[in-house]
Amino acid sequence: MSMRLVAAELVESREILPGQWLQSYHAPTMAAGARAGQFVHVRTGDWSGLVLRRPFSFNTVDAATGTMTIHFRTIGRGTEWFTRLRPGDSIDMLGPLGRPFEVDPRSRHLLLVAGGLGMAGVRMLADEAIRDGRQVVVLFGASGVREVYPSSLLPDEVEYVVATDDGSLGHHGFVTELVADYEAWADQAFACGPAPMLRALAGLAVGRRARLGVAKLGRKRGGGRPLAIGSPQARRKAFLQVSMEQNMGCAVGACLGCVVMGVGGTPQRVCREGPVFASDEIAWEAGW
Repeated sequence: MSMRLVAAELVESREILPGQWLQSYHAPTMAAGARAGQFVHVRTGDWSGLVLRRPFSFNTVDAATGTMTIHFRTIGRGTEWFTRLRPGDSIDMLGPLGRPFEVDPRSRHLLLVAGGLGMAGVRMLADEAIRDGRQVVVLFGASGVREVYPSSLLPDEVEYVVATDDGSLGHHGFVTELVADYEAWADQAFACGPAPMLRALAGLAVGRRARLGVAKLGRKRGGGRPLAIGSPQARRKAFLQVSMEQNMGCAVGACLGCVVMGVGGTPQRVCREGPVFASDEIAWEAGW
């Protein structure tokens, strides 16, 4: 689907966690064809210094009703402006933008890893995977119980495992410490969250094949000819795909404000070449 500029009407707005909001918009042309991992760029109606649009992942999409949701945290004047909207209000929305997650048709078991607000980046993939008959485990990490994403907002079919830094709910420790229990089960993994979490997961993915001793599904992911960075084929063959969270000024690749370094020293614009990358496409130690 090509990018569109539409007026989206707010249907529902609620605070699901302290400072975190879930908003539903009626935007049929935006919902049609949107895929998990893509995002929209939204302009506030407050022109008193809030010039730049704000990027939001597609949290869920219902093409049948023409509705979509976004999940965000209030971190400044722009996001606070959104919380003051009321049902019936309309906002200016540009999208779908970015490259989506790619699931290998042979993958039956998907591991989704989210840290904090990173749940917004992988939530829609759970819906798509279940719709296609796949099994899904969601690993979620938060600082404490007050920051844990409500299980009631996930599909019933999902296995949901929580880790908290302070041990107030679920595993006491980092969410990355849960991965070992599922890496043999998973055919592919998908993650969104803080950069240190993604970097740790990328490191685990590098050593996964050696730890398991065999290639999953009787094939070698990534084997054969090298695939172009950013291509759907490269993402589809990767065990781990990551959705990067960077500040995006323009979201169309012009301002270069969201660049991260790819392998081989190739700069990657998160808004255009991402936000989803195969984890081995990113130079994690480059310090962008």
